[in-house]
Amino acid sequence: MGHHTTVKEDVGIAVKGFIILLIVTFIEVGIALVGNGHIIEGFKLPKLILMVPIMIAFSLYKAYYIVSIFMHLGHETKGMAASIVLPMLLFIWAITAFLWEGKSWNNNQNYVNDKNKEGVKEVKENKTSMIQTKDQMKTVLSFS
Repeated sequence: MGHHTTVKEDVGIAVKGFIILLIVTFIEVGIALVGNGHIIEGFKLPKLILMVPIMIAFSLYKAYYIVSIFMHLGHETKGMAASIVLPMLLFIWAITAFLWEGKSWNNNQNYVNDKNKEGVKEVKENKTSMIQTKDQMKTVLSFS
């Protein structure tokens, strides 16, 4: 059955959620500013080892909190929550796969462009090539 709350309880939940999301966002901004050396001159945190995982973890927590509280999936059955979360994970996987493939295509295109800039070497005239002029065809073909 549905979970019934009063207006006062709903406002309290919304204010609590706003404060939690505000604090987490301030922490994320603080980590970004301190880690990139904007607050403390010359002090930088390692991005791939420390900053990126922390920022991803905070972002995932905010996403979970928003989906759980404001979209009311925290009170739903596991099947209902899975029917919403699993397609979202497939969507994220698809975006990752398309970006990966796009990067590969871009690398291949850059390789082709570099090879094209090197110039085309002249090919010696070969009577056995597939494309021949009309005069060359007369010498090769004989219908006698």
